[in-house]
Amino acid sequence: MPDVIFDTMVISNFAKAGQLELLRKMYPANACCSGFVVAEVLRGFRQGHTDLEALVQLLSNGWPRQDDLSTHSERQLYARISVSLGDGESSCLALAAQRGYVFACDDRLARSEALRLGITLTGTVGILIKATRIGAFNLKKANAVLKRMIAAGFYAPVTRITREMVEG
Repeated sequence: MPDVIFDTMVISNFAKAGQLELLRKMYPANACCSGFVVAEVLRGFRQGHTDLEALVQLLSNGWPRQDDLSTHSERQLYARISVSLGDGESSCLALAAQRGYVFACDDRLARSEALRLGITLTGTVGILIKATRIGAFNLKKANAVLKRMIAAGFYAPVTRITREMVEG
């Protein structure tokens, strides 16, 4: 299974819904985020988003691992993308493009750029659907988690996960 690189919003959605353990079970050794994402999470926590505390703790213990832009081509792609996207999305896109990672993102512009670059995508809803498919959740639980995420500020593309989504 390819590594998954999380942008700030996706991993924060799971933190705010108290579902980081689900992500750890689904991606025990193949989850990462960029240093820019780590910085965004830490900044959010320092600004009073106490619902990110569990994520801050996990990050300080090395999950998900932090990957940074280390090659010239990664830095070059990041510089080009960051003209129109934030540092977190741009760094994750550059790493995903160069290393073959799956990009976990909900931002429409970043997802469009990922498609243009040929990067495999998932997002918050996609992960909830996958969790249901693999039996980590039943449909009722997945929808309860989605509802909690929406209540915490997630602008979800759907209001509920259907059986057709899971079986499709």
